[in-house]
Amino acid sequence: MKKIHIACIITIFLLLACEETGLNLKIRFGQIQGLHADNRVIFESNHVGQVTRVFYSKEGHYLVDLIIKEDFANAATEASRFYIVNDPQAAGKKAVEILQLRKGGTPLADGSMVEGSTRPSAAYQKMLEDFDKQAGKLGKQLQQFFEDLRKLPESDGVKQLQKDLEELGREMKKAGKATRDKIQNEVVPMIKEELERLKKRLENFGREKEVEPLEKQLEKLTTT
Repeated sequence: MKKIHIACIITIFLLLACEETGLNLKIRFGQIQGLHADNRVIFESNHVGQVTRVFYSKEGHYLVDLIIKEDFANAATEASRFYIVNDPQAAGKKAVEILQLRKGGTPLADGSMVEGSTRPSAAYQKMLEDFDKQAGKLGKQLQQFFEDLRKLPESDGVKQLQKDLEELGREMKKAGKATRDKIQNEVVPMIKEELERLKKRLENFGREKEVEPLEKQLEKLTTT
């Protein structure tokens, strides 16, 4: 009996020793879109971690615990954003994707709580619908831009995005000051973030320079 007891202790010790170590983070999301424990964490198409727990807090939001492999801990910095996406390598499953808006930055500490980000979906859609009601054609241009943006990089539509931004600039000139200010203060920052995300995705195809004309066009909107 004593030998069995010692064997159990040794087995538990070995299991704990083999447990994967890394950076533990807690991400707060308004929606989880079907994300589950054991779903992957990805960074630049690499599997860098795992979702360990998903639960709904008493404050009314979802908390997602995840662990990032030690070798990829530097991917999680103050300049990183965390999105829930369809897992590109597992049909029907979700994943948490890490995007660095810029290289470097202060690494996140173990146990940090981070606000999750969303792609231009529900929150964007509601705001764009409000613009559609208030600003007519200008709102429709915003809707079209984000619709075309979501098709990339699967489609070759960067030139179409540039046309969308040009048309948006023309319509902004016709709009009132309040509408222009709202777009510059609320919409332009979202577009900038999404262009950074697009650039990172296009890097995998060697096409990141295609985003440069869009960035220049966006700068013109801020001076409209």
